[in-house]
Amino acid sequence: MFRVIPGRPLGFAPHWAMALFGGAVIRDKKWAFALPVFSLFLSDLLYHFLYTTGLADTPGFYQGQWVNYVLFLVVTCLGFLMRNLRVGTLISSFFMAPTVFFLLSNFAVWAGGGGWQRPKTFEGLMQCYGDGLPFYKGAILATFAFGTILFGLYVLVYRKELAKEKAQ
Repeated sequence: MFRVIPGRPLGFAPHWAMALFGGAVIRDKKWAFALPVFSLFLSDLLYHFLYTTGLADTPGFYQGQWVNYVLFLVVTCLGFLMRNLRVGTLISSFFMAPTVFFLLSNFAVWAGGGGWQRPKTFEGLMQCYGDGLPFYKGAILATFAFGTILFGLYVLVYRKELAKEKAQ
């Protein structure tokens, strides 16, 4: 639901944090992949509904969007690499997930002739990366914000459960 809030900063959405969290915490790999992608799909569906009713300027579904879904699977795999939930690991993961997504998704936009259809030159690629910077900034901020909430709550609940088990 957060993704469709009008006026939110570009790229500011919980999906990167959700994919990392799924990969790091959910033991069943099928669900670790399915939940973040299902969340993205639901928000795209809602976004598309708002677009078709004239309440939003951006469609929920568009050509080449499948790349985003694949890249969220990649972000979930980055979560699998999180061996511990220490602050340093979380901070580096919160930075790495949107960075990997930004680099790969903007390369795909440039290579596929999407977006502003930048020329197929090094300069065109750099322009395409420049086009995506507002989204990247929002994605970094969102991953830190939502990641802190998700992982913070998880650690708090997990510690309480461990304390209960030790007390018994």
